[in-house]
Amino acid sequence: MSVIGFIGLGAMGGGMAANLAKAGHEVRAFDLSEEALARAEAAGCVVASSAGDAGAGAEAVVTMLPAGRHVAEVHQGEVFDAASPGALLIDCSTIDVATARAVAEAAEARGFAMVDAPVSGGIAAANAGTLTFMVGGPPAAFERATPILEGMGRAVIRAGDAGAGQAAKICNNMLLGATMVATCEAFLLAEKLGLDPAVFYEISSKASGQSWSMTSYCPVPGVGPETPADRGYQGGFAAALMLKDLKLAIEAAQGANASTPMGAAAGALYQAMANAGDGRRDFSAMIRFLDGKTGA
Repeated sequence: MSVIGFIGLGAMGGGMAANLAKAGHEVRAFDLSEEALARAEAAGCVVASSAGDAGAGAEAVVTMLPAGRHVAEVHQGEVFDAASPGALLIDCSTIDVATARAVAEAAEARGFAMVDAPVSGGIAAANAGTLTFMVGGPPAAFERATPILEGMGRAVIRAGDAGAGQAAKICNNMLLGATMVATCEAFLLAEKLGLDPAVFYEISSKASGQSWSMTSYCPVPGVGPETPADRGYQGGFAAALMLKDLKLAIEAAQGANASTPMGAAAGALYQAMANAGDGRRDFSAMIRFLDGKTGA
């Protein structure tokens, strides 16, 4: 088993670090939150005093941070100077493609192997160790990263070279965000046309309108498998995080001269939902927003 530094123990990172410790790795964990550190220690991790301390002497360093600037600052400000020569760096944050490529280039210049490996699956999958990892980086680095990522997920897929993992993640979440909006619209229209939501689900889930947003993450309480909708839209994947990913997709589309009108429309709707005070609710709470229900 490996000595792994883990930096960033938020809603996703905490469960991921715990699963690495459960798999038998020595996990040196760091976060700015004392509460997150206490949870990590209870899950079998060793508490580090700083990001640099977490990475010192580690064979691999995993980061799960809020944005590109945090990834760049932590790596260039602490990890590069602390990590063992030739250590493997795995960034699981969801950030912009340009920053992912820039940090990977800087890591290579310092003699480190690095992959960007953003995740899909949400908090429940992070806790259960069933995440999907979309990985960008050289084949040799991907091969080294795979056993570590398999300790946190059930699917590890190489998307291409540096930054390709981030590209796959933002494209996937743009599709998810737009599909969820359409699913919410359809359920609201069905209800207003007199259809029982459960009956509409039974029909559409077996017809051409079927999607993951409907059959695995239905936004209507009491319909389909249990989802955040059954818990007052708490937990799951916050609308504010979906908005972050949609903004990354819109920015990337502008840079690539790609037309993404549905992605842009979804971004505008999630921005309005966040502005109305529902940014912390699960993104499927879009159905409440479209129905004029916001706030408490």
